[in-house]
Amino acid sequence: MIEVKDLYKKFGKNEVLKGLNLTIEKEGIFTILGPNGSGKTTLIKSILGMVLPDSGEILINGESVKKQWNYRFNIDYMPQIANFPTNLSVDELFDMIIDLRGSEKRKDDLVKLFGLGEFLNKKLGNLSGGTKQKVNIVLSFMFDSPIIILDEPTTGLDPVSLIRLKDLIMSEKERGKTILITTHIMDFVEQISDQIVFILEGVIYFRGTVGELKTKTNKESIERAIASILTETYA
Repeated sequence: MIEVKDLYKKFGKNEVLKGLNLTIEKEGIFTILGPNGSGKTTLIKSILGMVLPDSGEILINGESVKKQWNYRFNIDYMPQIANFPTNLSVDELFDMIIDLRGSEKRKDDLVKLFGLGEFLNKKLGNLSGGTKQKVNIVLSFMFDSPIIILDEPTTGLDPVSLIRLKDLIMSEKERGKTILITTHIMDFVEQISDQIVFILEGVIYFRGTVGELKTKTNKESIERAIASILTETYA
């Protein structure tokens, strides 16, 4: 379980998180939505320990993460932009991360799933954006951690790889994982989300299912529901 209590973060004069409260129960797919600058990336990075909040508390399975680092071994993270060392091959990168994290669980199966076998000996600097994203996916799922955080995971994926990613995420949910996703692809949100967490101006504006969001806004699609919230807020 992830608990966020009264989280506040300010960058200069910009209040990014304004006493945000959120509880993410074990198991399920939770999609974090919000316009640019809403605070969703700061929230994710705070959970990961990459941003230190000015006040508030984050607990993982009931224990505060403040001044801790071991809890990160229970989280697999996929960043939006994968800045890999360009001089390493794909396989060298995998070996390096395995040395840092410990024994992987299923690298070979994931490499096969996303068709990376022919790229293992190629330098990362020579790969296309879509292939780098597949490498990013393998790194994010091969350690079998109970919590998975995916930041814009669909970027650059071809249709076949997108389907395989959806199936992989759903299978991880069935295995009892807690999965947090940020994305701007509303079709993706509608297909996989158990719960939506919509952040607006640093606070939780809505939490619930896609259906509940449509009912709340009286809209037939999630795109129009989100647009309705933003139009109402910034009109």
